[in-house]
Amino acid sequence: MEFNIKSGHPEKQRTACVVVGVYEPRRLSDVAKRIDDVSGGYLSSILRRGDLEGKIGQTLLLHNVPNTLSDRILLVGCGRERELGDTQYRKVITEAIRTLHETGSMEAVCYLTELNVRGRDTAWRIRHAVEAAHAAIYNFDQLKSKKNVTRRPLRKIVFSVSSRRELGIAEQASREAQAIASGVKLVKDLGNLPSNICTPSYLAERAKSLCSLYEKLTCKVLNETQMEKLGMNAILAVAKGSEQPPRLILLEYKGGKKNEDPIVLVGKGVTFDTGGISIKPALDMDHMKYDMSGAASVLGTIAAAAELQLPLNVVGIVPAVENMPDGKATRPGDIVTTMSGQTVEILNTDAEGRLILCDALTYAERYKPDVVIDIATLTGAVVVALGSHAHGLLSNHNPLTNDLLNAGRYSCDRAWELPLWDDYQDQLDSPFADMSNIGGKEAGTITASCFLSRFTKKMQWAHLDIAGTAWISVPKKEKGSTGRPVPLLTQYLIDRCVKDGMPIATLAADDGSVDEEDGE
Repeated sequence: MEFNIKSGHPEKQRTACVVVGVYEPRRLSDVAKRIDDVSGGYLSSILRRGDLEGKIGQTLLLHNVPNTLSDRILLVGCGRERELGDTQYRKVITEAIRTLHETGSMEAVCYLTELNVRGRDTAWRIRHAVEAAHAAIYNFDQLKSKKNVTRRPLRKIVFSVSSRRELGIAEQASREAQAIASGVKLVKDLGNLPSNICTPSYLAERAKSLCSLYEKLTCKVLNETQMEKLGMNAILAVAKGSEQPPRLILLEYKGGKKNEDPIVLVGKGVTFDTGGISIKPALDMDHMKYDMSGAASVLGTIAAAAELQLPLNVVGIVPAVENMPDGKATRPGDIVTTMSGQTVEILNTDAEGRLILCDALTYAERYKPDVVIDIATLTGAVVVALGSHAHGLLSNHNPLTNDLLNAGRYSCDRAWELPLWDDYQDQLDSPFADMSNIGGKEAGTITASCFLSRFTKKMQWAHLDIAGTAWISVPKKEKGSTGRPVPLLTQYLIDRCVKDGMPIATLAADDGSVDEEDGE
């Protein structure tokens, strides 16, 4: 879809549809009032009849509104004006885009970006409007014999700003949003693929393919033999039961200074998780194709950083495996020596994510990272604790924690901090090895993070548990990958550039049509 930014009067827009808001109860937004005035009270007469109350999610499509130049006017319910916050705004945009896409407008000028959202400026409103628009029309049908074809899909949308002075920041916000949305789409596409297609080798090839798109991006992939030489016995222990060979994907984006310490992102890449010998219940096991969502989010975030040409060095490390219960599979009670030299008693082969991550985190030390963030669908316990709204966040470095929490708030991709106290470490004690890979029923998310913390003592590190946020399982029609936490991670990288005073590449000035106040 094509996105543009404009400043202009709604009644003068020559387009298939103009989109304006209506507050509850039946109160026109400022832009809608302008259309109402030139149309001789046409909109207010519709509202008086009770056709639209203004509740969030309500829409009403009008044709041939007097004294306007557009074919249609779409009224969108925005709820109560004082209650219009982040979540409500994104819902309003989403419903507007879906209605436009389904009613054959093909192009539209949207004034919802001029709504007053509590505590948010123009850049934020444009950014989230573009991201919500991409999400609203996302569709994964590449494996269907009959595609879901929309006869007259929405192809072009113009988002409005109230004055020409805001065009520059709005264009930059749009550019950032489109890069993030592209990264989110990559994650969704990878996550929604079945595991007979999205194997460890497939993930590696997709990572390599990104390098052809971006000059500053390089990729190296380590095979099983190379991992054996490095002593990555924890990764190999998980992969033993599968016919799919493991891969360690090393993706490097060099946008910063040559000797600048990189930000390292480590993503769990279990392309299918049966649980191994500690096999999972059959119900909903198909969801375990999403167990590589952490890996996909690393690819999506680095792609977004490369698209934005961020002046940072970013490294992605993805241990990619399949966890299967073959005769060669690791057994409960087996003990392995990790790359760090520490030994682990594997009491549960379904606690495999932390095993592949611990070797990958040890490997991250080679880059002398500024910070390390790992992303993983790690524990069911985080779903119990936080549901599907917030990622679980645990860290050994408070400034990094605060930066990630702030990035989550701005991006509407929120995280919530859980404690990483030494009190929980005793639950990992083993009489036969340095540690076990599970800590019992209590505080499962925290003890999993305690396990990882034993491999990150030399680094400033944070862990994001995305087991509750990486995919939607109900309702069935919306089942699929969410693309999270690409928005949070990309915003964190953008914030780092701003915080460190680094210039971010901006759009070149657009043609004059964008600047015209009358919008014609």
